[in-house]
Amino acid sequence: MPRKPPSIFPQEQKELSEFGERLKLARLRRKLSSVVVSQRAGISRTSLYKVEQGDPGPSLGTYLRVLAALGLDGDIKALAADDKVGRKLQDLALTA
Repeated sequence: MPRKPPSIFPQEQKELSEFGERLKLARLRRKLSSVVVSQRAGISRTSLYKVEQGDPGPSLGTYLRVLAALGLDGDIKALAADDKVGRKLQDLALTA
């Protein structure tokens, strides 16, 4: 029995869909077929299709493998790198 994909809010789905679209455009700019990218990532073409559609079902690891197959794995280091809210909360706690 297939597992139910995680529930996400509409704004999160929009962001995930936009991310998937950016991955697809990156693949197309590199003139790589879905077969080549899925083989390099070690995933099925169906999984790649889901990633490019912004489906919440594939694991974060699957998304990371697609990034690596496209040579974009360094971009993951930029995610949550500058935690402005966390730093402000930390600063407030230090002054209280």
